[in-house]
Amino acid sequence: MISQLKILLELTKIKITSFVTVTTFLGYVLASGELSIKMIFPLLGTLFLACGSAVFNHFQERNVDSLMERTKHRPIPSGRISPINSIKIALILSACGSLILIIGAGLLPFALGILALIWYNLIYTPLKKRNPLAVIPGSLIGSIPPMIGWVSGGGNLFDSQILIVAFFFFIWQIPHFWLLMLFFDSDYRKAGFPTLSQLFSREQISRITFIWMIALATTCIGLPLFGIVNSNLINIGLILTAFWLIWKAVRILKISSPPSAAADYVVTGENYNLIYAFKGINIFALMVVILLSIDNLMLK
Repeated sequence: MISQLKILLELTKIKITSFVTVTTFLGYVLASGELSIKMIFPLLGTLFLACGSAVFNHFQERNVDSLMERTKHRPIPSGRISPINSIKIALILSACGSLILIIGAGLLPFALGILALIWYNLIYTPLKKRNPLAVIPGSLIGSIPPMIGWVSGGGNLFDSQILIVAFFFFIWQIPHFWLLMLFFDSDYRKAGFPTLSQLFSREQISRITFIWMIALATTCIGLPLFGIVNSNLINIGLILTAFWLIWKAVRILKISSPPSAAADYVVTGENYNLIYAFKGINIFALMVVILLSIDNLMLK
């Protein structure tokens, strides 16, 4: 039973999909300004759909996963679950998520959830096997969950407040994934994925990623301009958080040495800077979610 649960958690990429639920929660709170029993439906529906999408992704990439050191121990390539059983799990999770959203949240949240699934599995996943810049259109996926929460909480899909929040999470995903690609560059190349290192030098990639992180920090500072922050204390908190991210980002400018397969899994000074920046950008996103949630639930 424990081993089966572990397989399920791996298939659903629970660390990633749980954060999807967190951003859905943020959208709901920003729209409604309260905690409500009704929020369970968009949160659970989005979580189940995200989990189903993740399992579909495991099935889609089962062959290339077996070629990469980072992913060869995943449930399907390691033989702990068959591809057909993974598809069954994906269909069940996706169906449950769809039903929860359409019945408990409404047609628009359901449509947004299906859009995210389609965009991830039918557009982004095939595209990243062809183009190293696929992460840019792929990052649109990260902007959808807060919009699901927003419309479920009574907001309009085209309100400027949710559009800037969606834009924030769109920008966040790009350096988030590029830092991963920098760290596992040789692994991706071994599996046949086109990588950024085929277009740019290591130094250029680190500078471009740094610029994206600066853009993310700037967007964070600009959030209060769209009327989603009520407290000056939170305004100051967002500014301090943005400067903290910039401080973290500076370290990736020191990245210059060419990647190697052996170096991917050794914590050298170079890779430590990548890990440092990667953890920093994820902590930053979580801090922004916490600050905005506190502002709308406690200081409004």
